[in-house]
Amino acid sequence: METRVAIIGVIVEDEISAPKLNQLLHEYGQFIVGRMGIPYRERGINIISIAIDAPQDVISALSGKIGTLQGVSCKAVYSKV
Repeated sequence: METRVAIIGVIVEDEISAPKLNQLLHEYGQFIVGRMGIPYRERGINIISIAIDAPQDVISALSGKIGTLQGVSCKAVYSKV
């Protein structure tokens, strides 16, 4: 199955969603290449970037599920290769 490389950018504004977000990332862990989280204390938010190598539908599913969480915004950016 063909895979794509993407970065999913996530901004968490409501920490109540953090456990659900971590559960989703655990479920999709086999596709995640790496992740970096930055607590931006001055703004009271967390910024997370997730590098993923997975089929297009898996990336879309994860991004969509993350986007439904309360107080969480996300966007996926795909590699052209």
